[in-house]
Amino acid sequence: MTELASIRGRYLTDAWRDAAATYSLIGPTSDEPLSDVADCGPQQAAEAAEIAWRAFTSWRATTAFERADLLWRWHDLILENREALARTMTREMGKPIREARGEIAYAAGFVRWYAEQAPRAYGEVFPTTSTRKRGLALRQPVGPAFAVTPWNFPAAMVTRKAAPALAAGCTFVLKPAEQTPLSALLLADLWREAGGPAGTLQVLPTNDPAPLAEVLMGDPRIRKVTFTGSTEVGRILYRQSAETIKKLSLELGGHAPFLVFPDADLDQAVRETIACKFRNAGQTCVCTNRIYLHEEIADEFTGRYVEAARALVVGDPYDETTDVGPLVDAQGLAKVVEHVRDARSRGARVELGGDAGGGLFYLPTVLTGVTPEMTLMREETFGPVAPILTFTSEDEAVEMANATPYGLASYLYTNDLGRAWRVAEALDYGIVGVNDGVPSAPHAPFGGTKQSGVGREGGPWGLDEYLEVKYVSMQLPG
Repeated sequence: MTELASIRGRYLTDAWRDAAATYSLIGPTSDEPLSDVADCGPQQAAEAAEIAWRAFTSWRATTAFERADLLWRWHDLILENREALARTMTREMGKPIREARGEIAYAAGFVRWYAEQAPRAYGEVFPTTSTRKRGLALRQPVGPAFAVTPWNFPAAMVTRKAAPALAAGCTFVLKPAEQTPLSALLLADLWREAGGPAGTLQVLPTNDPAPLAEVLMGDPRIRKVTFTGSTEVGRILYRQSAETIKKLSLELGGHAPFLVFPDADLDQAVRETIACKFRNAGQTCVCTNRIYLHEEIADEFTGRYVEAARALVVGDPYDETTDVGPLVDAQGLAKVVEHVRDARSRGARVELGGDAGGGLFYLPTVLTGVTPEMTLMREETFGPVAPILTFTSEDEAVEMANATPYGLASYLYTNDLGRAWRVAEALDYGIVGVNDGVPSAPHAPFGGTKQSGVGREGGPWGLDEYLEVKYVSMQLPG
């Protein structure tokens, strides 16, 4: 893998290029700049679209087995460079090093899955009404794709999108998050080291994404857009895509509920809810944002939960014992502070935490006495804050959980098989974890309903997002 210092101020198209403009990348644990990063704009975007189109004409002609071999080599190189990639991630966005290593393995898992899936983009031959005709449905790559990835999973969100695109025969232009471009650049460098052809995977960092994105969104040669981020930005991309009718995958905001019923195994439920809430300092789209407890077990669960949260180690993300690192930036911290301030002003009780911890740290926080009008009940907090509410019946729990415009992930704990099925089917979410606080996996579909987005990533569904179906009707001679 290229040394980090050698990609300072550079971006990747069909070759490494020196940027005309740069910006300073500041990590969450120090005020000292980590790196000068390329600041690409409309001109670089236009060049990338041209390069992606040229590369697509040859990349799509490769066999699925050739593409699979390249993906396997990319997978192996990612794992060989796991420590360097993990430490880069920790520097960029403060993820505790143990979690960062886990994310690199997760990111490699998507590459592995799509290396296996590439030769399985099967077509079909189907019956027709004529004895002289044959019907065929071919699955072919949709075309060059434009991707925008978030800062909270700077490696896994790249491979979750790029691996199926490359497996399908699409070329890929990536705009990584402003806070975490280094992880994306290093992953792309490993793709080149694996033998990935020039122009098949481009990375354009920028500190001002709107002008760059506008060019790519308006270019008809860009046939596919995939975005993970806020619902507000997703709406903008949705509107912009209409002019050229691009194929879309949008993974947008979430507001995940976690329902705990009275028959649940409380020890296990506490462990899973802690993991679901506080990993990555609460900065994931599928972190639980609302914990609903049946009134019969509310006091016992809350007591155990507070003690488990109290035991979490907050500190240096490079320390192997750290559970909760810093928030990504001052804006993220300010949002957490405001959400807790608003909740307290409206009557919420602080059972644990409730304060910033210096720098960009916020202490693990548990709130009770939470009510629906509080801001944190309507918006993602994206921080280590756990609001607790109670319910009296299964129907009430489902109604409270579904009372949001978002529908990404949801969770429930119960040992009643009938209840597990009923509630899982009733929850209006794209993902439901039943006795499972961390359900995401490369082979599973990931995506939401309502204002949490369209499309799915992961598994065979993720490959379908980069393929079009072509109908061929063949009349036999004679």
